[in-house]
Amino acid sequence: MADQQNQAAQQPGDDQTVKEPLDLVRLSLDETVFVKLKGDRELRGKLHAYDQHLNIILGDVEETLTTVEIDEETFEEIIKTKKRMLPYLFVRGDSVILISPPLRS
Repeated sequence: MADQQNQAAQQPGDDQTVKEPLDLVRLSLDETVFVKLKGDRELRGKLHAYDQHLNIILGDVEETLTTVEIDEETFEEIIKTKKRMLPYLFVRGDSVILISPPLRS
């Protein structure tokens, strides 16, 4: 049974088919993706590599960190965002909440 699945996955001309969840990630290689991480962190960058644990390597990364603070006098929430640019970033898979592929028409 596993041999049949491997043969089906290796058929030529079938590279654009999504049969498993990681196929969507594979189709996003060398594309700009949006990654949401634990701890209110968001990344947008070019997907260079990934593995089955969702460890990923991104290039030309924009990281956005969102923090919420409470004003001690008015008790209002103050939302702050910090952004930084990184040439490359390795992301450990257990911190990934979602990966959004680029829009395709």
